[in-house]
Amino acid sequence: MANRSAVRADFYFKIFMANIRNVAIIAHVDHGKTTLVDALLKQSRTKLNKETNEAICIMDSNELERERGITIFSKNASVEWNGTKINIIDTPGHADFGGEVERVLNMADGCLLLVDAKEGPMPQTRFVLKKALEMGHRVIVIINKIDKPGARADFAINKTFDLFVELGANDQALDFPVVYASGREGKAGLENDLSKMVDISPIFEAILKHIPAPVNDINKPLQLLITNVVPDDFKGRIAIGRVHNGIIRAGQEISHINREGKIEKCRLVSLMTFSGLNRIEAKEVVAGDIAAIAGIADATVGETIADSLNPQALPLLSIEEPTVKMTFMVNDSPFAGREGEFTTSRQIKERLHKELETDVALKIEDTSDGKWIVSGRGELHLSILIERLRREGFEFQISRPQVILKEVDGKKMAPYERVFIEVPEEYYGSIIQKFGIRKGELKEMSNNDGIVYLEFIVPTQGLFGYRSEFLTDTKGLGIMNANFYEYRADPGIVNEREQGSLVTCESGQTNLYGLVNIQDRGVLFFGPAAEVYEGQVVGSNSRSGDIRVNVCKTKQLSNMRSKNDGAAEHFNTPKTMGLEDSLEYISDDELVEVTPKSVRIRKMWLDENMAKRMSKN
Repeated sequence: MANRSAVRADFYFKIFMANIRNVAIIAHVDHGKTTLVDALLKQSRTKLNKETNEAICIMDSNELERERGITIFSKNASVEWNGTKINIIDTPGHADFGGEVERVLNMADGCLLLVDAKEGPMPQTRFVLKKALEMGHRVIVIINKIDKPGARADFAINKTFDLFVELGANDQALDFPVVYASGREGKAGLENDLSKMVDISPIFEAILKHIPAPVNDINKPLQLLITNVVPDDFKGRIAIGRVHNGIIRAGQEISHINREGKIEKCRLVSLMTFSGLNRIEAKEVVAGDIAAIAGIADATVGETIADSLNPQALPLLSIEEPTVKMTFMVNDSPFAGREGEFTTSRQIKERLHKELETDVALKIEDTSDGKWIVSGRGELHLSILIERLRREGFEFQISRPQVILKEVDGKKMAPYERVFIEVPEEYYGSIIQKFGIRKGELKEMSNNDGIVYLEFIVPTQGLFGYRSEFLTDTKGLGIMNANFYEYRADPGIVNEREQGSLVTCESGQTNLYGLVNIQDRGVLFFGPAAEVYEGQVVGSNSRSGDIRVNVCKTKQLSNMRSKNDGAAEHFNTPKTMGLEDSLEYISDDELVEVTPKSVRIRKMWLDENMAKRMSKN
């Protein structure tokens, strides 16, 4: 009887596992990942349980993602095609969110690599593709946007092949299948001819043909690796991950193995799997499928859910270390508490530590003076966190970004970035000059139809504050991408801001008369009728050194009139400083004050005399 049940289990295992595919979609930013996923969801006739707007990407559900047009958070979806369940994982395309990329690739058995038919593979493609090849995933190349003006599919395929070779792909990986597609049109085909394409089904067929079914064993003890954690108002913390071995059942008693190897027994409150974009209750989830579970209060990313009687831990997820850090602190400016809902030290600390539950690439260190050193993968990684906090109602201050130094064999080592630049040839001279100043090393240079491609190795510190300058130097026509390269000997101070700041010496409301009088001294950040306080930075000085100015000064009224009274004074349009602009601008003695309504730059010491005393120490 026992033999008969074992045979039945093996038969069930083989039939069911053949009907699951786990696929991650990877690509460079803005190459059409999320648009293509939307087409797959819609054409599979998956029940979405939400109104779908053709102009809005279904998977980009976060407000920040829709504003920026990029994917920041990984998401799960599931479709059924010809009796096969296909789990789709939409991954971020930016290297700063590599923590998301690395862990979600652990859930997949293969990847769809999207390449823009005009641009070819771009720098961020390299980062994610390298991870996929290291894991041995089968890769299907999709040449997307073939309807784009200037599309050159053959060029894109050749460049993709070169990239595979450069990343050390084996012969099997180099023999990658190619599908041509237009995600916006919702069509795909094996030939580069949009007129012959009918729908998106060739991509589904390629997945079934080339992506292998999971090879996990249903008869082994339960093992599930947590790769994502999401909050739920009713069920608490929900852990999402792939069942590597065994079967997980609703209400089952399981063992939770944390990062230190400590084992704690728990009982599942809820077991769910994915259907479309939704999590639905399930009685059981077998090896190879993706499950979402509730009932483990302290579950975090990278830990294992195992069998209660025979708990065996899976390898912890290895995540690359952070390279940039900022100091967060309670807002103590004269405007503190005016605009934020959450302003206290306790509230900010709780929110920052809560982020650690879902973001494995983030590190937070509490300091003795009540501040927090927050470390991340790059400026964008940290600025997205700051933007999310301010939208949630938090108010706080941030210091200037700094690189994280290491000590190896008694030597200080600093992070270096690999920077890829694409720019019209009339501007490349100034780019090379600026990177030379920032201790950048030119590794490669080529010219293709008037577009110059440059590759630099530059200290991470050298890139601070350069992105806005780059856009100015290239008239907005340049494209720059960077990802972490390696740690090298610390080059010392790479880039210091040459200009000082215009700092207001009086609190009050800015006045046009006062602004016009000082606008020739530099670039102003404010127009008239703006509330400012003493010590707040109101502009950039055209020369080195800070200047205290009175932007609240009003014109003295009298009975005397002259011929030129009433003549219109020209006032230059002030420069609007957003969050990322402010973080790039500030120096070591300045802070960025962040509230739900405003982003302000201020001196660390507001009083002028105190600032002078502290500068001498």
